[in-house]
Amino acid sequence: MEKTITAAQPAPLTADGIAESLREAILQGHIGIGVQLKQEALARQFGVSRIPVREALGKLEAQGLVRHVARQGSVVASKSIDELVEILDIRIALETRALRLSLPRLSEADFMAAQAVLQRYEASDIPRDWAELNLEFHSILYGACNRPTLLRMIADTVKGIDIHLRVLQSYSVGRKSSMADHAHILEACQAGNTQLAISLLEAHIAHTQTALLDGALLPGFPSL
Repeated sequence: MEKTITAAQPAPLTADGIAESLREAILQGHIGIGVQLKQEALARQFGVSRIPVREALGKLEAQGLVRHVARQGSVVASKSIDELVEILDIRIALETRALRLSLPRLSEADFMAAQAVLQRYEASDIPRDWAELNLEFHSILYGACNRPTLLRMIADTVKGIDIHLRVLQSYSVGRKSSMADHAHILEACQAGNTQLAISLLEAHIAHTQTALLDGALLPGFPSL
């Protein structure tokens, strides 16, 4: 008599797994700012009870990605101008540190890869691509710092603020200005001029801060 083999059923997602899935969806812009996150619908989506969903939403709230609104429940959090400016300050601190550690270890292959990204950036006419290519360019320059936690923090911070700044960064601040900044940063890195590269990087991020504080927002910019 043949033995029947029953395939193992996949284990249900934990609260951590649900939180990570929702976190990535928010950071990638698949779930927009202000969208209501209904526990019952999420429980059906993930095939779990509402308990791990509730725990996952609590984790996201602690990370600042979700907030609780009266009569609505959990929604994807928006940021005030002051919060965005402060997050950009954090970006400056994290990214300048990563570049300082990485630059002496960058190779010619890294510079060629960064230049290739800039060429793709220039050839693209899709704003969403610009945001992804921007992060890819910076990640190449920071990649040799040998600080995986630092790199992950930078990526999360960039993605987290990008869902608020995508329109501003793509148009108000100016695509050509951003491209020129990138080219100058890369040139300084290739020359091995650490101080110049860091100064240019800081000015590059501070440019967005200035635009925010000056109210350089377009009609399509998310309401904060």
